Amino acid sequence: MADSRDRQLAELLVDTCVGVRPGWQVVVVGTPHGRPLLEEVVTKIAERDAYALLRVTFDANIASRTWVRAAPLERIAIPAPIEQHAIENCDALIAIDAPENTRDASSVEVERTAALQGAYRPALERVFAGEVPWVGCQYPTPALAQEAGMSTGEFADFLYGACLLDWDAERNRMQRYADRFDAADEVRIVGDGTDLRLSLGGRTMKVDAGGANVPGGELFGCPVEDSAEGVVSFSEFPAVYAGREMNGIRLRFEGGKVVDASAETNEAFLVETLDSDEGARRLGELGIGCNPGITRYMRNTLFDEKIDGTVHLALGNGFPDLGGANESRIHWDIVKDLRMPGTRIELDGVAVQQDGAWHV
Repeated sequence: MADSRDRQLAELLVDTCVGVRPGWQVVVVGTPHGRPLLEEVVTKIAERDAYALLRVTFDANIASRTWVRAAPLERIAIPAPIEQHAIENCDALIAIDAPENTRDASSVEVERTAALQGAYRPALERVFAGEVPWVGCQYPTPALAQEAGMSTGEFADFLYGACLLDWDAERNRMQRYADRFDAADEVRIVGDGTDLRLSLGGRTMKVDAGGANVPGGELFGCPVEDSAEGVVSFSEFPAVYAGREMNGIRLRFEGGKVVDASAETNEAFLVETLDSDEGARRLGELGIGCNPGITRYMRNTLFDEKIDGTVHLALGNGFPDLGGANESRIHWDIVKDLRMPGTRIELDGVAVQQDGAWHV
């Protein structure tokens, strides 16, 4: 049955997030379970007098995991010329994640995932640099609902509720917070097992309110690469990456680099991921969750990193358009809850958020 909210979401993706123009070539990637939204997006692109270049796979966006599991590692490390050409020459990119199994990637070895990410990194460089408009979102599938502990219908209501907000109003609210970060040099994050300092000196925080991620609802920037000092404990929520779940991650930074890492579960995978390349042990992003429609953990990073009253730190690749110089095959957002008593965010020694509530 058609859902009018799919049409609204498609308009947000095509017009607000990407801004499709006549004659553009727009690569649209997704899986069969997202067909209702894919069709609405393709229709909107057609109505804007642009080309919709549809890429539908069973389980992934760039390359099928079935192929990645079976192909020689040397072949995975070389991008397919046709796909490379499409990424390098398209005018916009829209990705709709509608997984059948959220843990399917867990059966792919880390070195294979890293090889695939490394292969397409040069082609995606202009995406990372903000030179081509793109957006990623999800479609409510039973698998995502199950991870969130909801029925599919409940999850659909939650998803649309978090995505279809008044983004102009949200942008104005979050810009107040971003302005305070831009005026500061040092950020200090204090919480359970956590006392971490880092610098944003000379860099700008970006407000996500109908941008590259849907749902939006965060402000984010790139810490100075050698500035992180101290300890952060992600004790509140499990961290999910590449289909694996890790509990109790603890990282200690010196000179901007992770020098000690541990986890209560899947520690070997954590360390292996940190050893993916030279940039994997440095921070590429500091993000502040602000979406009022997201208040609980979902085992879904696209939503969890936007929980109002949380921060997330991303290991790995930074954003060149925000001054980020760190390069890595990975970009792994890990979320910490700051809604607990005694937690705070300080800017140059002044608390701007206490127990998850803003003082700005």
